[in-house]
Amino acid sequence: MPDAIKALRTPDDRFADIPDFNYPVSYSEDLPGYEGLRAAWVDDGPKTSDRTYLCLHGEPSWSFLYRRMIPVFLASGARVVCPDFFGFGRSDKPTGLDDYSFDFHRDYILRLVEHLNLTNITLVVQDWGGLIGLTLPVDQGFRSRLSRLIVMNTALGMGQSPGDGFNAWKEYALNTPVFDAGNIIAGGTPHLTEAEIAAYNAPYPDASYQAGARQFPALVPVAADMGGVEVSTQAAAFWQNDWQGESFMAVGDADPVLGPPAMRQLHSLIRGCPEPMMIEGGGHFVQEWGGPIAQAALEKFGDI
Repeated sequence: MPDAIKALRTPDDRFADIPDFNYPVSYSEDLPGYEGLRAAWVDDGPKTSDRTYLCLHGEPSWSFLYRRMIPVFLASGARVVCPDFFGFGRSDKPTGLDDYSFDFHRDYILRLVEHLNLTNITLVVQDWGGLIGLTLPVDQGFRSRLSRLIVMNTALGMGQSPGDGFNAWKEYALNTPVFDAGNIIAGGTPHLTEAEIAAYNAPYPDASYQAGARQFPALVPVAADMGGVEVSTQAAAFWQNDWQGESFMAVGDADPVLGPPAMRQLHSLIRGCPEPMMIEGGGHFVQEWGGPIAQAALEKFGDI
């Protein structure tokens, strides 16, 4: 299948001046099922560490979103892996909207975890990183690798619409003439600098690179017949009934779609999850307040 997918590759020089994100980047063009598409991920810290933080970004961001959390994880002696989904960051960008699906993204993460043989994983998720990441333990192979969870402003897609705000966002992403990822993120993150806003736009030299960013909202499983609903429902049962690991939840309380009400619902599905850390004034992209979140999570886990 992938050899028939037309994709663009963002020139490397677009990432030359990214602030506070000088971490080693790895690439693969031979992940099973994705041969010919280049996947990219940050991979730092000792490969021999007994702990790995697997950080999954959402829409329309990329692994740059985790730059405030990565240093805290690394300082604990852990390995940190932050993939860019296809269509985002340094990974290749299929140009057709129909090239993207829930399973296309989910299977990529599963194949990458197998490729890297990651173990004792702390899964760190937000937005689409959670919509996909929270379903990964339905796969028995991934479940055996998972130890802990850090979850922020996300949900499980079990066929229910998040409401009018989300529907407006989906329509905007698909149809607005100019899709400015940096300023979209800055809209709920007022402390971003111009350089940081530019970094969020770096993956997209022009609109032809934005199919994934535009299509992602339309893939959220908001109707019973959509891809991802079945595995998300299975995942809810896992987290509620079978999950034995430690969890940590942080909530940006100014998120209009996946803020406190949505996160209270998710909290009820995660067995043993303690009361969330509330980030006052924190927007949807709550990793932009991520240093204290990472610190609090590691303290809760006893890693520092």
